[in-house]
Amino acid sequence: MRSARFNCAIVLTDHAKRRMAERNIDESLILLLVETGEVRHQDARRFWIAKHFAERSDNLICAAVVKDNGLLVIKTLMHHFVWSISP
Repeated sequence: MRSARFNCAIVLTDHAKRRMAERNIDESLILLLVETGEVRHQDARRFWIAKHFAERSDNLICAAVVKDNGLLVIKTLMHHFVWSISP
């Protein structure tokens, strides 16, 4: 997968792949999340991307992401997510 928004390849950790399977999230949803989700930065490299998908009943889907060495690494995926920090 590749992100046009972040102009880099998307890499999923093994942990993120397990969470995808557990939460019924496929690569097309990941790509839509990355390309159109709300971004909140922790610092220059680490951030979250979250998006509500109306067809799902599990609130926001959120990816914990690190941008490193020209790659967008998705570390984990959460559902029933609630922002706990201000934008």
